[in-house]
Amino acid sequence: MVKSAMLQGSEAFKDVTVAILAGGLGTRLRPVIAGRPKALAEIHGRPFLAYLLDQLSATGFRSVVLCTGYCGEQIHGALGDSYGSLRLSYSHEARLLGTAGALRLALPNVVSDPVLVMNGDSFCAADLKGFWNWHCRRGSSATILLTQALDVQRYGSVKVDTDGAVVEFAEKSKGEVSGWINAGMYLLSRQVLDSIPEDTNTSLEYDVFPRWVGQGLYGYLSQGRFLDIGTPDDYAAAQAFFTPAS
Repeated sequence: MVKSAMLQGSEAFKDVTVAILAGGLGTRLRPVIAGRPKALAEIHGRPFLAYLLDQLSATGFRSVVLCTGYCGEQIHGALGDSYGSLRLSYSHEARLLGTAGALRLALPNVVSDPVLVMNGDSFCAADLKGFWNWHCRRGSSATILLTQALDVQRYGSVKVDTDGAVVEFAEKSKGEVSGWINAGMYLLSRQVLDSIPEDTNTSLEYDVFPRWVGQGLYGYLSQGRFLDIGTPDDYAAAQAFFTPAS
């Protein structure tokens, strides 16, 4: 097991396993990407996953496990076992296990503690090395990367104290406008992963994280631009969000 950067030096983050959750059904996007998983939705002729993998490669990560489900064979077929300098492996759920259940299934592919987890349908232009260093300095059990949104009604918001500890998950509310939201990136310790029940449909957002409030759950505040392609309108906006490859 690869230990934390606090013990192995500032470059140890490169040995962290990255798990990308790419097993969702993408029901709302089916009218515009029919027959494909959401993670393969094309933007400027490239699959959405390629932008996540580019970010990881540019930061220096080396190993990625793709947690697939719906049309998972298409993802494997499109990407194969490597992407540039990244080694790719796959963990496929035969039935819906939720974000936490899919991650628990992928544990045999995870060789680091902590693991970086990313949603396969969102992107945040965050400083991932800074995220890692902040997590290690806090000695956090789990750290959620947060980004500021002008309208939190769709996402709900996350409240943190002055030290960054998560104190509350606020449900979607019409009374709240701007705030900090979950950007779909997490650094999770092995302790957190082991707490997820096996072979059970479980959500990180609704089942796991609320249990860790007050037990080492932190929120890292990032100013990185954020995009979620979960709806047709947001998917259309992705064309302007990303610069076309030259």
